[in-house]
Amino acid sequence: MEPAGRAQAARERVPRIDPYGFERPEDFDDAAYEAFFSTYLGTLSRRAVKWSRLLRRGGSVQRGGTLKRYIRKGIPLEHRARVWMGVSGAQAQMDRNPGYYQSLLQGERNSSLEEAIRTDMNRTFPDNVRFRKGAEPCLQRTLYNVLLAYAHHNRGVGYCQGMNFIAGYLILVTKSEEESFWLLDALVGRILPDYYGPSMLGLKTDQEVLGELVRTKLPAVAALMDGHGVLWTLVVSRWFICLFVDVLPVETVLRIWDCLFNEGSKIIFRVALTLIKQHQALILEATSIPDICEKFKEITGGGFVTECHTFMQKIFSEPGSLSRGSIARLRERCRARLLAQG
Repeated sequence: MEPAGRAQAARERVPRIDPYGFERPEDFDDAAYEAFFSTYLGTLSRRAVKWSRLLRRGGSVQRGGTLKRYIRKGIPLEHRARVWMGVSGAQAQMDRNPGYYQSLLQGERNSSLEEAIRTDMNRTFPDNVRFRKGAEPCLQRTLYNVLLAYAHHNRGVGYCQGMNFIAGYLILVTKSEEESFWLLDALVGRILPDYYGPSMLGLKTDQEVLGELVRTKLPAVAALMDGHGVLWTLVVSRWFICLFVDVLPVETVLRIWDCLFNEGSKIIFRVALTLIKQHQALILEATSIPDICEKFKEITGGGFVTECHTFMQKIFSEPGSLSRGSIARLRERCRARLLAQG
């Protein structure tokens, strides 16, 4: 069969809407996806059997070396919510605070806050059939409730753009308002502190940390950025703010989040460094600031990021060692520098 015929046949076989409700774009490579998924399906099946055995005992999810290894290899969708809730501490928080989520929704009203959240509803996943107004049920209302409750819960953060995309993914995975709320609290309140507050100091700090890591591990890319005076926030801010949502394919994002909930924010650095290292030669072809920005958009597409299982293996080998201590020291230096700059 001719390539065009094979492509058309694959397009007819691959559903136009993925398991999470997202419509596949017109330029989606159906043949490449089908080839990848036919292999990945076997991996998923084997992992599902092992996860069922691991979780068969019931009770709470116990963190440890075995669980860490299993998580890095991927959590089956049917177990993902339970594992995220367990390893992030969200389940413990929810158990300690029965009825708290509903009390937030029934509390005081803030019209300006409600309007800010409502404005972003139609902008959140317009390509997802479950978030459209005509959907039954429509997840826009669920998303609105989670964001409103969190804004009342964490007044220091309130509502910040980017949180809508994160909460939306949580809802798609958990199918539960309350669980999504507590997972959002785990991310914003503990795993990524100061990412979404008014100053966004944690976010700015970690972007600076990435720059320092690139300077050490990929000096040619750092020299290119410095030579053109490109700030890291210009090319990677969406990676950090949205935790790769709408940047990488959905299944790859969820595999990243599996590890993020268990191992913390250093996973973001591993993903970013792997993307940059894998495409270093392409990035170094850039000759201008717009060209650099375009290269950084380009490296988040293609087969490398679609083949999520291989990609996740790479993030734990390509960047090399990223110890908690070294990251903590880098954060201290970068934060002090940002504060000194005002």
